[in-house]
Amino acid sequence: MPTIIDGKKTSDQIKSEIAARVAEIKAEGGKIPHLAAVLVGNDGASQTYVGAKVKACEQVGFDSTLVRLEETVSEEELLKVVEDINQNPAIDGLIVQLPLPKHIAVEKVTDKIKPEKDVDGFTPANVGRMTLGWPAYVAATPYGIVELLKRYNIETSGKHCVVIGRSHIVGSPMSILMARNDYPGNCTVTLTHSRTKNLPEITRTADILIVAIGKPEFVTADMVKEGAVVIDVGIHRIDDPAKKSGFRLIGDVKFDEVAAKASAITPVPGGVGPMTIASLLYNTLLAAERKVFQ
Repeated sequence: MPTIIDGKKTSDQIKSEIAARVAEIKAEGGKIPHLAAVLVGNDGASQTYVGAKVKACEQVGFDSTLVRLEETVSEEELLKVVEDINQNPAIDGLIVQLPLPKHIAVEKVTDKIKPEKDVDGFTPANVGRMTLGWPAYVAATPYGIVELLKRYNIETSGKHCVVIGRSHIVGSPMSILMARNDYPGNCTVTLTHSRTKNLPEITRTADILIVAIGKPEFVTADMVKEGAVVIDVGIHRIDDPAKKSGFRLIGDVKFDEVAAKASAITPVPGGVGPMTIASLLYNTLLAAERKVFQ
């Protein structure tokens, strides 16, 4: 049986560590970390994600502010809200929940966020700093994966890491983090995507396979080397009449058959997902303590 890389358990550990630090800050009379989230529209998934982030702030003792805006808000109005939060010294971290309505340019909004408050790690300043190996807020999902590899003592130095998916949120930063001169890191990295030819031949050479392609059960056993470490970033809701809820969650990896070959694997749900919020909280703590941008 492979090692099951438990993101729920690990995220709970991280939250406990953060809560302990917040208790110290409070005892010292310091400033409590404060995260602001901006939610545009009524997308169900976005509301769930933001709600979970606000709840997580309460769990660790952070202050939080949720700004709700109508779907019809203009780009100019949204940028004004972002700028107001930028200028508010009480707020340490700012996230704008994606996706945004089509009439708003995501790049404009991201670029407007002050790098010092960009706890999502999406601004050009933070992406550039991460690429150079400078102190930076690393995007929450890649950071969560790195932390899982570290806490499960997965050897990475000299290993071949194959990343499937090249999004700016997961795949691209993940490839940079795994190649850097650090632990986890020092991998030889191959970044693949939907246009990659002979993909199964490449994935079969991976010691560490990170799958973030957004396609349900895309990776099957024949694409995985015996003994590989498999990190599944995907999450998809599919109908399942056998479940009381009527649905179940699956990842980008066909779990049962791939687990039979892997030395370690993340489940869905309960793998990478919980780590994303834990990483966001960690970045907010760094922001509050001015540990990235001095």
